[in-house]
Amino acid sequence: MKKIVVLVSGQGSNLQALIDACNNGHIAGKIVAVISNKADAYALARAKSAGIAHRVFLRKDFTNNQIMDEQVGDYIQSLKADLIVLAGYMKILSPAFTQRFAGKILNIHPSLLPKYPGLNTYQQALAAGEKEHGTSVHFVNEEVDGGAVILQAKVPIFAEDGIEEIEERVKAQELRIYPLVVKWFIEDRLMLIGNHAFLDGQQLPPQGYAMEE
Repeated sequence: MKKIVVLVSGQGSNLQALIDACNNGHIAGKIVAVISNKADAYALARAKSAGIAHRVFLRKDFTNNQIMDEQVGDYIQSLKADLIVLAGYMKILSPAFTQRFAGKILNIHPSLLPKYPGLNTYQQALAAGEKEHGTSVHFVNEEVDGGAVILQAKVPIFAEDGIEEIEERVKAQELRIYPLVVKWFIEDRLMLIGNHAFLDGQQLPPQGYAMEE
């Protein structure tokens, strides 16, 4: 059974979706550890409740970001993890870390990449007068939210919407598509070749698959 490590910083709703998918057999893999850069992340309680090993690495305990990532990477390597899943991990990974685990790191980002990388995507979409928003699962490389897109889910933005309404709609899609992409990877259907994502031997388009709400 393939081994998964999940990196978290917050509530852990995507982590819970992955735990549930592993427990019910939808994902034929095992989450062997949850790592957080926040000691008070509720995601750690979710890991504990599920009987999953969990560790905290705090930036203040390390001389610099690269040394912290080296220690995190050494721990992940000691577990012989096949896949690293970023689930609300609010820390930029060092280039050395992303290169060390190239093709083995997935992230989910609340926008239709390449639109709105980084933070405050809901505010940006509203300010731009967008009629739709969404979420993207992508491989991680040295560029923030810049890796090959695997799968996107779109949601509408209505005239009366505020940030909370859009976020709720997007989050519902995240909980649906992230376990699916992890399932593809664990089943050896998904891989990164060069800078491109391939599913079942076919190169995915730049925006990956688009799933409508």
